[in-house]
Amino acid sequence: MAMVLKFFKIYASSSFQSNVYYNKTKTEYNRATEKLFKVIIIGDPGAGKTSFIRRYVQNAFRGDYKATIGVDFALKIVRWSENQTIKLQLWDIAGQERFTWMTRVYYKEAQGCIIMFDLTSRNSFKNAVKWKKDVDSKCFLEDGAPVPCMLLANKCDLQEREVDQWEIETLCREHGFIGWTETSAKDDLMVGDCMRFLIEIMMKYNRFQTTDIFGPSLKLGKRTIEETNGIVNQKASSSCGC
Repeated sequence: MAMVLKFFKIYASSSFQSNVYYNKTKTEYNRATEKLFKVIIIGDPGAGKTSFIRRYVQNAFRGDYKATIGVDFALKIVRWSENQTIKLQLWDIAGQERFTWMTRVYYKEAQGCIIMFDLTSRNSFKNAVKWKKDVDSKCFLEDGAPVPCMLLANKCDLQEREVDQWEIETLCREHGFIGWTETSAKDDLMVGDCMRFLIEIMMKYNRFQTTDIFGPSLKLGKRTIEETNGIVNQKASSSCGC
């Protein structure tokens, strides 16, 4: 189902563009028609990580989730182009402090990261910095670059906000996130769009392994997206220096 985004934007590092496409020969497409990426989703308990994944993978929402114990997994197939398919292995990592000693194991081989906080909880926003430092200290790409992390301000459908946009922008810039946006798993706002943006960034890293990614923020324009769903079992390939 197509969704036209009228009011929400992704705020991204100026080193990246919203559409990252490259000319490939037919031979190159035949060699790389399928890519697998491991993405970790982390943040405080109750931020909406499981609801976000369920919305993205199954286009469904329910408000009675139990707290994740340890880690849960989901897989999604994205038809990236006529000649290329992306397989996403999504790791839903528990936010309770008693599980943090296991995060090095959970982060291993991650190629992308989402750090989520609840717009109605200022404490979860403050703890986003803690989660970012945890990832940066435990996991790296093959060339030693930090794993690209996107910051998501979830539950934007609720009125009881405790965090202003300028605060999110400042945190994103000061702590090396590739970008941020507001999301709502309940109303399906920016869920597919922010994941597509993260895939574009991971694809760019995969091709060029660049570390020069941080700079002034840039507003990406509104866009129309179409989601495709699917589940696949596949072992992740190694791309992490942890």
